[in-house]
Amino acid sequence: MRELICITCPRGCHLKVDEENNYEVTGNACPRGKVYGYNEVTNPQRVVTSTVRTNSSEYPRCPVKTNGTIPKEKMFEAMKMLDDIILKTPIKEGEKVVENLFGTGVDFITCKNIN
Repeated sequence: MRELICITCPRGCHLKVDEENNYEVTGNACPRGKVYGYNEVTNPQRVVTSTVRTNSSEYPRCPVKTNGTIPKEKMFEAMKMLDDIILKTPIKEGEKVVENLFGTGVDFITCKNIN
């Protein structure tokens, strides 16, 4: 039995996921909690946020994030891909920085306009 706190909404339900009983989820106040509990135990996914270097003296780093979720075990490998990237200005919010992470169709994108 795994115990989790659901982060889908501010309620923070205390979930129990019974791995021996077909991943039955209890403790959820809404259907989203059931989905979260099941997914967190069977295939955890995360949105990754970070920064990359720029050639701007005013803004030496630009925030980036994935535009979807990637497998949790790939988070640090994904962030390592950003180490050698230097973005050239002008930078538009939503630009792709790294495309198709691990074949998932998820990209790292910029989160700020920098001129």
